[in-house]
Amino acid sequence: MLRSMYAGISGMKGFQTKLDVIGNNIANVNTAGFKKGRVTFQDMMSQMSSGAQGATDTRGGVNPAQIGLGSQMGSIDNIHTQGFRQTTNNPLDFSLEGDGMFVVASDIARDDPQGDIFDPSNPNELDNINLDNSNVSYTRAGNFYLDTNGNIVNSDGLYLMGSANQGDTGNISALNIPETAQSFSVQTNGTVNYIDADGNTQVAGQVALASFSNPAGLQKAGSNLYLNTENAGYTGLSEPETDGVASIVSGSLEMSNVDLASEFTEMITAQRGFQANTRIITTSDEILQELVNLKR
Repeated sequence: MLRSMYAGISGMKGFQTKLDVIGNNIANVNTAGFKKGRVTFQDMMSQMSSGAQGATDTRGGVNPAQIGLGSQMGSIDNIHTQGFRQTTNNPLDFSLEGDGMFVVASDIARDDPQGDIFDPSNPNELDNINLDNSNVSYTRAGNFYLDTNGNIVNSDGLYLMGSANQGDTGNISALNIPETAQSFSVQTNGTVNYIDADGNTQVAGQVALASFSNPAGLQKAGSNLYLNTENAGYTGLSEPETDGVASIVSGSLEMSNVDLASEFTEMITAQRGFQANTRIITTSDEILQELVNLKR
């Protein structure tokens, strides 16, 4: 009898967690690059009332009799499906069509045998970056900006990483557009072109994308950022439109993949599940009350 009360409590805890995840999904319905969460449940261990018995020459087998003890949270998954694309016509808004993530970094360390200090205001020192010793994050949010030195950064000032030379992802750099540039554009393969003061087209670099065999294994760090983990399956940096990596669409943003209709449906089922578990507790309480009143 009391087992039902504790089973109801475990169900209430699980559905409360599911409501928390749904609430976070709905709160980020318009967050660029947001990937929705999903809660799955597992049954808890069952108490054995009688074990299984095999068949004999005179009688058949008997199945085990077990009493479940409730449910528990199995996982909270990040669903990395493609979000819808919103056109902004801002040349520094990038959306990804396909797999991959932008690489942003701060506290950048240079791979320089002389140990020179990285100077983001000097375009000549933007290459030969050592990402292993830098503070690196990954994101699908493609709203980028230019800082006062012409570096492409995100809203938190993290530098967008790319290759100094087109097609050379081994030479990582912070992408920079010179102050003398008259205009610039970004191609679907990530190549950043700009028009110099003489009207000639120059290449500032190429956006690099990080690939993961299991993007659901990334750790959310807030501010639309993800951190690499041992289970994410990081496979390295690639050029856009190569090796199955996404292409870049300039002038648009990938928005959240949250579907409000689906979230509200899940919210209704979670609410009813929560209510049903509270009924289990109140019904068990009524039975206990009847037992206490037997002496009257």
